[in-house]
Amino acid sequence: MRLLIVHHSPTATTRALTDAVVAGAHDDAIEGVEVVVREALEARAEDVLGADGILLGTPANFGYMSGALKHFFDTIFLEAGGALADDGSSGPGGTGTGAGTGKKPYGLWVHGRYDTTGAVRSVQSIVQALPWRQAAEVLEVVGAVEEDQTGAAYELGGTLAALVADGG
Repeated sequence: MRLLIVHHSPTATTRALTDAVVAGAHDDAIEGVEVVVREALEARAEDVLGADGILLGTPANFGYMSGALKHFFDTIFLEAGGALADDGSSGPGGTGTGAGTGKKPYGLWVHGRYDTTGAVRSVQSIVQALPWRQAAEVLEVVGAVEEDQTGAAYELGGTLAALVADGG
C-alpha cells in the first residue's frame, strides 16, 4: 500500500506542517504503508496512479492554492482520471483510468497568513472531479504554526496512512 504526499512548502510555517504530516504518516504504529513524498512540481500522474491514498499541502496564495500545486493538478488531471463537463469545467466524480482505481482517500492541509478559504475551495473544486474522496477534515492553519497545529498535522498524516493500511 502506498500513500502519496504532494506538497508545496516554500515557507518555514508550511514546512513545519509538511514535516508533521510526513512524520505522522511514518508513525511506528502503522505498518505496511510506503510513504512517497513529492514536491508539487515534481509529482507526476504515475505517482498518483500508483498511490492508494493522497495527502496534499499548500500555502494560501492570493486566495488560491499555490501555483505549484495548481501545476500538479494541470499535469495529472486527465491521466489520473479527472472528469470534465461538456463546457470544459471540472465535472463531478472522475472515473479513473486503469484497473483498481476507485475513490482514493485524500486529505488536505493549507496554511495562510490571513485566510485559507479560497485555497481550500480551489483544491476541492478540482479534487471533486477526480476519483478521490475526502477522508479527513481539511487542516486549515492561519498565522503562526503552534504545537497543537503540528499535532493536528501529525494526526492527519497518521489518519491517511492508517486508512491506506486498512485498504482505504
